[in-house]
Amino acid sequence: MWVVKLGGSVIADPALPHWLELLAQLGGGRVTIVCGGGSLADEVRRAQALWQFNDLAAHNMAVLAMAQTGYQVHAMNPMLQLATRRTEIATVLHKGRAAIWLPFELQRDEADSRTNWGATSDTIALDLARELNAERLILVKSCVIDPTRTLAELGAAGVLDESFGDRAHGVAFPIEIMDKSELARMRSLLLGDPRRLDA
Repeated sequence: MWVVKLGGSVIADPALPHWLELLAQLGGGRVTIVCGGGSLADEVRRAQALWQFNDLAAHNMAVLAMAQTGYQVHAMNPMLQLATRRTEIATVLHKGRAAIWLPFELQRDEADSRTNWGATSDTIALDLARELNAERLILVKSCVIDPTRTLAELGAAGVLDESFGDRAHGVAFPIEIMDKSELARMRSLLLGDPRRLDA
């Protein structure tokens, strides 16, 4: 099983329908999609900066932003199936469909180590991949990715969240970070050809 995280900026990009079609066609039975919060999460940041409410509230609002983009993605391609709990993902995949995980279960009543902006949807996707014993984690971004940069360097540059590199240390699966233009590369991977192709 693969976890594919679609970055929030990709959610508003013209390339999105092509990614969804590819994942629906070739990801059935093995792909679980995690959606970034996009502009909805940005609005949470703006509101918190304006009103100075706590990180617990901001975390819960950001989780809802991810769920909203998940609903958007499903509406754009109903061949992808919603899963409102981690335990539902296996059922969706068993049906031969690709899943969209709505992370409602990550909402919290009390603050913990995840209720802060240091752990965004990148880390949430990483945590899900760990919990599901994923074979691969792929993060799709809307910026060009320098393949020579480490995860820590990408975190410092703002491509990944700042804690992702540390939390990814020692994972048992490969982590791929792709530019939204790399559809051909993703298709190649889904078809079982590991060669890196340019889109």
